[in-house]
Amino acid sequence: MIGREIVNVNRRKLVLYTKVLLLAVIIMNSANLFADVIDIGNDRTQELLDQGVPIIDVRTPPEWQQTGVIEGSHLLTFFDADGSYDVDKWLQQLRLVASTDEPLILICEVGGRTNLISRFLDEQLGYTKVHNVERGIRRWINDGRPTVAPQP
Repeated sequence: MIGREIVNVNRRKLVLYTKVLLLAVIIMNSANLFADVIDIGNDRTQELLDQGVPIIDVRTPPEWQQTGVIEGSHLLTFFDADGSYDVDKWLQQLRLVASTDEPLILICEVGGRTNLISRFLDEQLGYTKVHNVERGIRRWINDGRPTVAPQP
């Protein structure tokens, strides 16, 4: 009898812990459900560009030189070659391109940097229409899309 009671108590605890864990996972992921960051592929990127939505290339000047850039890109390096950044300076430049309620597109080499920057803009600064180009300029180029030489 006592062994059975212990097993039943342990089962109830396990069920309770499982429910709490599940609730925690749901709460932690709920921010992603309402995020205004939209991951986009090349076709959607082109559609937005055709509509006049600005694209911000956050890579470094050597990266721009190596691959070229999408025509019309605003060249605003976020992380320098050492991984350092100046958020305030970058945001001042960004505000000249788009305000918090205007759509914008972010692109980097493979989408990692812009994923972080997009989430930061959305979750911390209230940008409401951030589009992150999945797999970045590499996919753009691999899909045969054009690039141009970067303009200073």
